[in-house]
Order: sequence, then C-alpha cells, then structure tokens
Amino acid sequence: MLRNFSLVFAGLAATVAAPASAESFTGAGATFPAPAYQAWAAEYKAKGGDALNYQAIGSGGGIRQITAKTVDFGASDKPLLPAELGKNGLVQFPTLIGGVVPIVNIPGVQSGQVKLTGALMGDIFMGGVKRWDDPRIKALNPGLRLPPLPITVVHRSDGSGTSFIFTSFLAQTSAAWANRVGASDAVNWPVGLGGKGNDGVSAFVKQTMGSIGYVEYAYARKGGVAYALVQNRQGQFPKPEAAAFAAAAAGAPWGRSPGNYVMLVNQPGPKSWPISGATFILMQANQANPAKGAAVLRFVDWAYKNGDATAARLDYVPLPANVKGLIRGQWAQIKAGGKPVYNGK
Repeated sequence: MLRNFSLVFAGLAATVAAPASAESFTGAGATFPAPAYQAWAAEYKAKGGDALNYQAIGSGGGIRQITAKTVDFGASDKPLLPAELGKNGLVQFPTLIGGVVPIVNIPGVQSGQVKLTGALMGDIFMGGVKRWDDPRIKALNPGLRLPPLPITVVHRSDGSGTSFIFTSFLAQTSAAWANRVGASDAVNWPVGLGGKGNDGVSAFVKQTMGSIGYVEYAYARKGGVAYALVQNRQGQFPKPEAAAFAAAAAGAPWGRSPGNYVMLVNQPGPKSWPISGATFILMQANQANPAKGAAVLRFVDWAYKNGDATAARLDYVPLPANVKGLIRGQWAQIKAGGKPVYNGK
C-alpha cells in the first residue's frame, strides 16, 4: 500500500550562503518520483541543514495542497496548463523524467515476455478483453504460453499523475478509450480494483493471479513484479529503462512550452518508451514565507547538481544541463515582497 515518505533533507545552498540555522519545510504529492526523492534525502541529510517532510499522497493531493497553501511545494506528474497555473498563482518546473510500465501477474510469464499495444490495453482496461488466452493477445505473442486465466484490472484509487500519463497514452492509441474514458489523473474506471499509490497497485498485482496494473518503473523493479512490453509509434517494443525514457524526452520542447507544460507520451523514435513523462514541483509564485521558499529551491538546486547519478541508478532520467539552467532562470518568478527568494544560477 501507499507509504508516506517523511523525508529529512539537509544541505548547503549551492549559489548563496547556507542558512544560519536549518529551515523546516513541507511538500506533498506524487508517488512517481518518491524513490528518487527518498534516495536524494539520505545524501542531502548527510550535508546538514534544511529539513523537509514530504508526504507521497499522489499528484491530485499535491495539487490540492499547494493550491490551498498548506504545503511549501506540491509534486505532480500531471503538468498544469498555463491557465491553471495563472488562476492559482503557481509556478511549475520539472525535476526528473521516468516511465510508466504495465505490470502483470501471469503464471509462467516473466518480465518482458508479453507484448501489448495501446489499443489492446485500452480494451483490457475497459473490460472488453477478459482472459489472457484471448485471440488478440495470442496473436501479438506467438509462441508464448498464455493460460486460460481471467484478467483482473488494477488501477489507482487516488488522484494520480501516473494515471494521467497512462491514460493519456491510452487516449492517444485507443479511439475507444478516448471516447469512453479519456485522460485525467482521476478517471471513471470501467472495471477493476483500486490501489492507493504506486505501491498499492504493485502490491495488488503481486498478490492477484491474472492481474494487470501500471506503475512507475522503479516500483515494478523494487516490487519484484513482471512488466509487459508496449509497442511504440515506430512499431517497436523497447525495454523500459532509462535509455528508452531519455529517447522519448530527446525532442521535448522545454523553453518553448508556456508554464513548462510538456507531455512525453507516444513520442517518435524506435527506441522511445511510449509511456514516459516528467514529474514536476509546484510552488506559489508569491511566497508568504521567503525562508521556506528558499529552502525548497536550495534542495532542488542541490539535486540538480548532485543527484544525477542516484536518479540514473533508479532508472530515472536526469534533466539535461541546459534545461536545468533554463529552470534556474525561471526561479526569479518566485518572490516575496517583490524580490526573488533564491538566487539560482
């Protein structure tokens, strides 16, 4: 089930002097980046300094809490449109890129052995394909022994950026899904069981024979559940890994997208993982407490400079150096009393 990660961070400011005393600040939201944030936490804590309590409650909860100003930052894998940012006085910027993978519990089937298309997954998650030995699945997987086992769909029960990325892919590849369900962080699921957080979905799939769900890749790896391969726009079935997520992000229009609104699903390229996405931090543009706003940005700045190896080890894709520079320049928008709270360079 979903775990709330209470993360304690500590560190020195990267571009300005370290604070005289540690600052406590709060964040809440996406479970998608939680493994990376948790690992960064241990490294950052060793430096001594600021302390952050981060609650991994799902992207929907993160958006609600930063909009209500009950946390110092929200975290979401669903980017907000520029109009939404403006309406709520928010600024958003990315921290990492990763991938969402379908996970399965099929007796005798290991990771990467079963292949699926977006259209076929749309039919499965709408309840139209009910058994693993369905002719449409067998036709895509000749030679693979698929049992006559009922399919149990597992989806997120909470508002989820992972769901937004997954359903966005389905909406682009399945006309039936687009017309009947659509893409959002919380959709009206036609069938299935709900699990809270990536951990909850992973746990349900692991304990339910015949099931299929979807999680951020790090959760599939650490949870010991098998993943399926998914056909991309070029008709290929790449392995879900950092290189494939990076291939999907290679043409991302950072710098040309107002509010950093960028989607990475169904990108071209034979090596691109088709269900890729970025995860974002949301902050109030006008900070009521400049010290807390500065603490958030100090941590992100530290992670941009020191966290790439850890992120890559966990199969996330760090942002390119030029994108990090672009984002640092945007931090001047985050102000208190008309002055930027942090000097990111």
